[in-house]
This record gives sequence, C-alpha cells and structure tokens, in this order.
Amino acid sequence: MSIEIKVPQLPESISDATVSTWHKKEGDSVSRDENIVDLETDKVMLEVPAPVDGVIKKIVKQTGSTVQAQEILAIIEEGASARAEPKEVKEEKKEAAPKKAEAYASSAPQKMPPAGPSARRAAAEHDVDVSRVEGTGKGGRITKENVMSAISSQTLGLEERIPTGARPEKRVPMTRIRTRIAERLLEVTQNTAMLTTFNEINMQHVMELRNRYKEKFEKTHKVRLGFMSFFVKACVEALRRFPVVNASIDGNDIVYHGFYDIGVAVSTERGLIVPVLRDADQMSMAEIEAKIAESAEKARSGKLTLEEMQGGTFTITNGGVFGSLMATPILNSPQCAILGMHKIQERPVVENGQIVIRPMMYVALSYDHRLIDGKESVTFLVTIKELLEDPSRLILEV
Repeated sequence: MSIEIKVPQLPESISDATVSTWHKKEGDSVSRDENIVDLETDKVMLEVPAPVDGVIKKIVKQTGSTVQAQEILAIIEEGASARAEPKEVKEEKKEAAPKKAEAYASSAPQKMPPAGPSARRAAAEHDVDVSRVEGTGKGGRITKENVMSAISSQTLGLEERIPTGARPEKRVPMTRIRTRIAERLLEVTQNTAMLTTFNEINMQHVMELRNRYKEKFEKTHKVRLGFMSFFVKACVEALRRFPVVNASIDGNDIVYHGFYDIGVAVSTERGLIVPVLRDADQMSMAEIEAKIAESAEKARSGKLTLEEMQGGTFTITNGGVFGSLMATPILNSPQCAILGMHKIQERPVVENGQIVIRPMMYVALSYDHRLIDGKESVTFLVTIKELLEDPSRLILEV
C-alpha cells in the first residue's frame, strides 16, 4: 500500500518551507517515526517523520524545492523491504574491481552512519557526503565537529589542485533563516531611531558569589550556575522600575507590557536564534539556568518551536562568549531595547583613591529613541550595574 508523505501544517505566519535535507533516498527502508527529511522555514527547522514502516518509493520534492502545507513530499510503500542486490552481481563486481578499490569498499560504511541534526545541516550546507565522514561520537555518531573537519580536508584537497595565482570563490544561496535575519535587521535600522549607551560593571562580587556556591548549586538543582541568570534577574528588576523600556510601539500607540518575557540570544550554525523565557520575573535562578540550557540545546538541534521564539518584551545577547570586548547590539523588533553583554576582562580601576585590578565587563543598551529618552536609558543601565555590583540587592529588591 502506498502512503503519501505530506508537508505538515506550518506554524502561523509561515506560508511555505524549503526542503533542506533528505536523510533517505529512493529505495531506502524507513522505520515508523524515523526522520526522513528536514524542512527549513524562515524561523524554525521542521522534521518530517515516516508514518509507517516501509520503503521510499518516490521522492516528489527534491532538495531546495519550496513547498506549502499538505503538498506531497514522497511516497512510501508500506511494509516493503529495500531491494537487495543479487549475490552473483556483487561477486562479479568484487572480482572485476581493482585491489585498491576492494580495500576501499571493505572499509567504506555499509549503511548511513548516525548523525545529529546539526551535523546533517552542516553537511547539507557544505555539500559533504555524511556516509564518508568518520564519526567520533558515542556509538560512532557523527558530530558537527566531524563534518567541519571533513570540510577542512575537502578544502585542502581543492587548494592542492588550484593553479598558482588563481583566485577561487564559491557562491551559495542564503538559507531561509539567514535571509529572514537579514531582512529583519535591515528593517530595524531603517524604521527605528536606534541609539546605544554604554557602561561597565565590576563583576567581582558576582564572580565570588558564583564561585562560592556553584558546586552546591549544581548538586542541588542539577544545572550549572552561569552569569546569565544574574543578568536576567537584574534586567527584570530594572524593567520593573522603568516600564517604558519593557514597552513597544504599535502605530501611534505605546504598549506597556505587564509581564517580563526575556529573550536570550543563542548562536547556532543557522544564525542567531532568540528563545524567550516566559514570565522571567516568576522564575528562580535555577529555573532560568535550566530553561536557558534547554532552549539553547533545542535551538542548536533545530527543535525550537515558533511559539518559543515569539512575544519577548526585552532581549539579552552575550557576545562575550566569543571574545567581544564591546559592540552595539541591534534591536529585536518590535521590542524597544536590547542589552549586550561582553567579555569579562581584568582592568585597572580606581577604588577609594587606589588603583586596583578588577574583572570588568562593558555592557551596551541599544534602544529606540522614539520611545525611550536618554535619561531613562542611562539610568536603566546604571540600575543593572548597581544591582550586579552588589548582588545582595537582587535578593532584597532594593
């Protein structure tokens, strides 16, 4: 019996998707609930599982095709088995093949090795055959690092064949999400009066507190204590004191939000993704750290839903993890403010007339000047600075 594999119902506000990666080819066996193809939308990656056991009879939509909900992607022959090559043909091939080819064939993988979603996407973007990649993960699983290593090897091989003095280049289309990111960033710079104010934070007390309790925190809550939970807590308290920074503009109206949904930017190979912490003011530090870790893992594996990325009222982005010392973050529309964290670096500062070395972090607040005045933006950022330089104030709410 032939079963049609159709494009699932797409998230609201998304009209179509692009066929990103086929994990099976025609004639391959599939198991029920096994992911057979990835669909890329402007915001999320969707996996399409096989509804039954069987064999891929026909692939209707090839990689790169644009599809809409309920369009047929492939046809599966339910209950069928993959066609086996006749034994005598295999023997003839083996006899005819040169010894070198025999040695290679004996070492080549006999089936598609297991690969994670991030590894599959990296392979698809760089045209790497995952069946030729050696996996070093658990059980031979192919990791993204394995794929990137294979890409480096391929590049080296190409460079060896390029004539001296040649100027090679490669043209590839933007992914759906990268295109959408580009559109949104350009839209923000054209349609807002964006301005940035800077300050610096002495992170010594936060670091001492973290170092003192991080082992006990992890043992108690089963999650690591990072710096982000301190910043989320400080931002929520500052947003309470300055409601306009938590607001947004809708036409000629100002919308004041009576809740605190904080977006935390996560870098993935597909681009910057911003999962949202709903009602962050009601979350403990352990809950914040656990939710951030969960959302980051889902973002990098392409399993984050559209609902988990929509509706934030304020965003935090951390370029410091990549070594950035200072940068100007761009607004995450329709929000009117975003906080940029940067690298912690020991610098000489003056305290009580003495020059001392302290772990300092530059922070940047970009804001829409149409709504937020300079006084409000500066005092908002100073509030975050004061709360983090004396973290006991976060507990006492003073």
